[in-house]
Amino acid sequence: MTLTELINTCGGSQNIQRALRVNNALIVELTDPALRTDVAMAFPFNDVLSQLSWQPGTPLSEQDWQSLGQIIDKNQRQALTNALEEKPSAHRPLWHITPPQGLLNDPNGFIYHNGEYHLFYQLYPHGCVHKDKYWAHVTSTDLINWTSQPVALCPSDWFDSHGVFSGHAVSQGDELMLFYTGNVRIGEQRDRITTQCLATSTDGIHFTKHGPVIPELPPGVTPHCRDPKVVRHGDHWIMLLGAQHESETGRLAIYRSNDLRKWDYVGLFGEEFGDFGYMWECPDLFELNGQLLGILCPQGIESNSEHYKVPHHNGYVKAALSEQDELAINDFTTLDYGFDFYAPQTAEAADGRRLLVGWMGLPDEINQPSVTDGWLHQLTSLRELSWEHGKLYQRPARELQKLRSQQQLFTFDQATQHETLSLETKSVELQTALSWPASGSKTLRLMDDGEHYCDLIIDSDNQCIVLDRSHAMKTDGELIREIKMPEQADIKLQILADQSSLEIFLNDGEYVMSSRLFTHDNVTTLQLLADTETDWQPVTAWSLAQYDPLCSNN
Repeated sequence: MTLTELINTCGGSQNIQRALRVNNALIVELTDPALRTDVAMAFPFNDVLSQLSWQPGTPLSEQDWQSLGQIIDKNQRQALTNALEEKPSAHRPLWHITPPQGLLNDPNGFIYHNGEYHLFYQLYPHGCVHKDKYWAHVTSTDLINWTSQPVALCPSDWFDSHGVFSGHAVSQGDELMLFYTGNVRIGEQRDRITTQCLATSTDGIHFTKHGPVIPELPPGVTPHCRDPKVVRHGDHWIMLLGAQHESETGRLAIYRSNDLRKWDYVGLFGEEFGDFGYMWECPDLFELNGQLLGILCPQGIESNSEHYKVPHHNGYVKAALSEQDELAINDFTTLDYGFDFYAPQTAEAADGRRLLVGWMGLPDEINQPSVTDGWLHQLTSLRELSWEHGKLYQRPARELQKLRSQQQLFTFDQATQHETLSLETKSVELQTALSWPASGSKTLRLMDDGEHYCDLIIDSDNQCIVLDRSHAMKTDGELIREIKMPEQADIKLQILADQSSLEIFLNDGEYVMSSRLFTHDNVTTLQLLADTETDWQPVTAWSLAQYDPLCSNN
């Protein structure tokens, strides 16, 4: 029997939903098992998974496997037609990137290529759950207007059948190269197989998959090995992978290559951190102002806050890389102290700046009010990174100033305990400063409608800054975040709000707190509250809306 004959006995090409490769055997998952012919009925079939197993007399050729992937890719793209229509929602941000439908998670492949920025993100388009991930794709020439492109990668092949997982991009002349983790699950026990894969494009829109470039796991590493980051090092390339050692401790694996296609294993790094979580995800590596820095998302580390119980963390490290590609890291520092920040990815801008974008969400948290409207999660705003005074600073990308429209300036003639300001929009940028009270607290009450709101509290007695969303609409996730600040200098604040999110930049980006925040429609009130009469600093507010370069006076 040929592959074509098998497909016909299974109900035709449109009935093929997934293909798995186990040694020389083919396992096909069917959309409708009832369409099988009597011939197909004779093959082993798993009713739970709707999967048929076939052992061909002669192993399938690579061309056969490629053809099968193209059939499934076509079926998946046809099913995307309605799933990519954006549904209206009062919670949908005006200028952040969100999925049209379904669940968004990690940003991927953020890069400047041939005069244009490309940004991909993980998407499950058929529901607000974590299932087989696609790579959605948007492009921009100005970093504020993003154009949706066709989905770049579908989970259509035997090496990525259960998800085109996260990765990065490399620009090589006219070729845009995407490195990603192919995720496969076998059987009802869902045994995991992960490989590091490559897809390329010459037009930046349509991509050809080349399959695994690293088909085996690093020595001593579990199948939790993913999220390739490819960077130039001297005269060659290195790939960082988030990994889990067999001892269930997080580590970073490194490979090297001269041509971006053949990769050699270098080693496993991070032992200086000891037992520091059970998995390290989404590594990044770049240099700022002469300092090599790494970013990683360790899972399962201890938190220094009683309010932080979830296992998912984010942070940056100082790094050093030898000529032999041996990595040393130290001084892990939290990158974002908010509720919703994970899997950040950086890119070098056309002018040399280092830009960052992250997933404004966390794994396992899927119960949010926007689910009612058929979509879930968003990406953060773009941030500029700088290395100053031995710290990593994050500031809103300067391009975002073009989103500003109507400006309001609020000033206060006398000391008060309470001020109420009407901002006229939920999509707003705020700038002000707060001095530490001698005792007690000061509070900015954001997106306040009297019933739902979020408090940013300067707590002098406990020497910390607190973000409290316990009074917002119910959502998955914790309710309190805090930053310990024993040195009580004045706090400079820049806040970006967008319908259902807050990004709070403190002291010119020395600290950042990101949060999804759901309140009723048209909630535009900001309150200033203090335990004692306070001389409030002026508050500047700009309405933010999608920037149209043809209609702007900015």
